Amino acid sequence: MNNDLKKIEKIFRDIIDEDNITISENSNSENTSGWDSFAHINIVMAIESEFKIKFGLGELEELKNVGEMIKLINQKKNNEQFSP
Repeated sequence: MNNDLKKIEKIFRDIIDEDNITISENSNSENTSGWDSFAHINIVMAIESEFKIKFGLGELEELKNVGEMIKLINQKKNNEQFSP
């Protein structure tokens, strides 16, 4: 499990309040117990805080699973490193 996925899994465990939940790159709201619309908002805010990034609304609508979210996080982290 890569480091970003471990961080995201910890966020899910904290927000969904389930210590045994396992998150993979294929995890999404349809196959993850407790990932409802309220939890989604809190998960997004926690991920933004953890990775020190901001998502645009359109970006979030495009994501299909945690793997795509990790790719977007990495794109944002890389772009911010090269900003003047």
